[in-house]
Amino acid sequence: MDATALKHTEEHDEHEGHEHDDLALTLDEYTEIMHEIEEQPKWRSTADKEMDYADGNQLDSELLARQRALGIPPAVENLIGPALLSIRGYESATRTDWRVTPDGEVGGQDVADALNYKLNQAERHAKADDACSDAFQPQIAVGLGWVEVKRESDPFKYPYRCSVVHRNEIHWDFAAIEKDLSDARWLRRQRWLLPDRIARVFPEHKELILAIGKHGAEWWMDTPSAANDGGDSTGLHNAWAEARAWTVQEERWYNPTSKEICLAEVWYRRWVEVGVITAPDGRVVEYDESNMAHQVALASGMSTYSRAVVARVRRSYWLGPHRLHDGPTPYTHRHYPYAPFWGFREDGTRVPFGYVRDMIYPQDSLNSGISKLRWGMASVRTERTKGAVDMTDAQFRQQVARVDADIVLNADHFRNNPGARFQVHRDYQLNQQQFQMLQDNRSAIQRVSAVTTGFMGKEGTATSGRQEAMQIEQSNQALGVMMDNFRAGRTLVGEMLLSMIIKDLGAKQQTIIIEGDAVREDRTVVINKPEQDPAGYTYLSNDLQRTRLKVALEDVPSTNSYRAQQLAALSEAVKSLPPQYQAAVLPFLVSLMDVPFKRDVVEAIRAAGEQESPEQVEQRIKQAVAEALAKSGVELKMRELAMKEGKTDAEIEKIRRESVQIGVQAAYSAMQAAAQVAQMPMIAPVADEIMKGAGYEQQQGDDPNFPQADATAAMNIKTPYVQPGGPDAMPPVRENTSPAFPPVPAEPGTGMQGIETARTTDNLA
Repeated sequence: MDATALKHTEEHDEHEGHEHDDLALTLDEYTEIMHEIEEQPKWRSTADKEMDYADGNQLDSELLARQRALGIPPAVENLIGPALLSIRGYESATRTDWRVTPDGEVGGQDVADALNYKLNQAERHAKADDACSDAFQPQIAVGLGWVEVKRESDPFKYPYRCSVVHRNEIHWDFAAIEKDLSDARWLRRQRWLLPDRIARVFPEHKELILAIGKHGAEWWMDTPSAANDGGDSTGLHNAWAEARAWTVQEERWYNPTSKEICLAEVWYRRWVEVGVITAPDGRVVEYDESNMAHQVALASGMSTYSRAVVARVRRSYWLGPHRLHDGPTPYTHRHYPYAPFWGFREDGTRVPFGYVRDMIYPQDSLNSGISKLRWGMASVRTERTKGAVDMTDAQFRQQVARVDADIVLNADHFRNNPGARFQVHRDYQLNQQQFQMLQDNRSAIQRVSAVTTGFMGKEGTATSGRQEAMQIEQSNQALGVMMDNFRAGRTLVGEMLLSMIIKDLGAKQQTIIIEGDAVREDRTVVINKPEQDPAGYTYLSNDLQRTRLKVALEDVPSTNSYRAQQLAALSEAVKSLPPQYQAAVLPFLVSLMDVPFKRDVVEAIRAAGEQESPEQVEQRIKQAVAEALAKSGVELKMRELAMKEGKTDAEIEKIRRESVQIGVQAAYSAMQAAAQVAQMPMIAPVADEIMKGAGYEQQQGDDPNFPQADATAAMNIKTPYVQPGGPDAMPPVRENTSPAFPPVPAEPGTGMQGIETARTTDNLA
């Protein structure tokens, strides 16, 4: 409880001043809690004595006075402290970290990893390990330790803080059964603070607080407001009546010497009936009429409505009989912000106790035995007649006990008394029985605490490493119940921290960068990211509030000894692996080593692993040569194919050109043949027969491309003849009628146009 951490309750105070809170703790109920505390079993004084024994304060004032009167030297051989230190060392050596794990649903791993990073960060900065370790000491000694998990009031510090709380500051409901006090009706913590500090937190009660700090519990009698009829502040009238009527003694909440007053913080539960809705996935939330999503879920039949009785956690602050504040808990979890670390508890009374209870008797026996033996070995027994020494009895006893004693005898006494005698005896020796008793007392400390000498790091009765390991393992088994209770309390601390982290993250989109280590790289996780499904509805991926019920806490060992054990086990496993597998596992081995530059070493190992060995270089060269040869053959083949392709294209072009040429020649020949047929129609049948012999088939119908003659040519003549009147008729011979020239001689009637021959056989037709 930090008085400066109550600033966030001002809005509750304002609400309390305007409306009456039916769930608030009344003065009668608080008084009943005080009386119930008085009726609880008395165990705190015994626990204080046990802690004094653990601290080495094992001789009380009365015993020291008796020993001083008898001349017995005080002796203390503290065996309880080293035994408890060895157990605390075991806790430090087996210390674990928290890990947040999902329950297997989609998207839970990213949220769990982000929360795990935040939780481990809070574990370091909130000093959770130190607080749990400090609470472990009273847990094993007297059976109970407390750790407070709260928000830091100083804005310049880390927002969360874990601190150990002394057991005498906290009282709780002894009827509670659960270890986490989840069924406890109330829990009260008291702290003595200065009035100025409390008045700064509760400014509306400043006048009351300062009056109590000045006048104590009788402030209502000493202040002028009790005698004045008017003109005074009205803020103290109700408080005046409360202080006058309260019967609890003043020394319980006011210290007249230091002027400190006791501020009581009371956490309590109120059981109320509320409506809850259950989702199809099993998630249960309290029904809120103003929440549209709840109404839609009920109207659609997707969720079911029911009534249940649940506990409301509330907090109240009291200064004597005066209530300074009362309101609901500022935390989202359902626990009191104090995590108990239980040791052992009595069956009937539920009183906590630890290992020191059984160690007190052997410790007292050992201390008294050593004192008596030392006193006996240093004692001197004398025999003398009265008047034998020339000094007083006190001087004689003081001198005779010294090694360099100087004792003056009375000569007249020995001369006048023949039977006078003076003799000093130093014959006290430590016998075997006395030494055995001391050893039994020393070993009894180990027997009742289940801590062997090997567990304490001392030489024991083991003659081999196997026996030593077995004795240490037996001690570990004897500490199993205590360590289970410690882990339960530590887990409760982690759950409280996790609930505050989830509340602070809220429903806003945030990016969390998870730092990597020597093996893993840095990772970025975005929580509460708005996205749309295929139907167009907006939802949050990595929804933190919905994933809250899907996480659990499990411990992960993180100590140097645990990493050393992992390193040894992994090294033994890697020895039998092939070299290539050893090189792959080597970075993981380095990550388990306690060196400050593990990441650099891993990167250097990976860089060296990427370098090629001479054999690999030779193999790579051979492979490159083979690839080059294969590549050159492929290039030649490609060039050959390219050449063939060019040749084929040229041949195709040649064939195309030849086909055109042949077509032109065929057309020309056809035109020549047509001209011949046109000139000599008698050869047409011969040409048809030739074409039929070549495979030509007569097409049906007339070819429109064949020209049709406009005039009928002469037939059955031996020489070419053109029918008169045709387009190809020979023009008549123009006769020259010019007188300058002689007339053209007449030609013979048998003459022919063209080359004339004497015989027709000369014509090569």
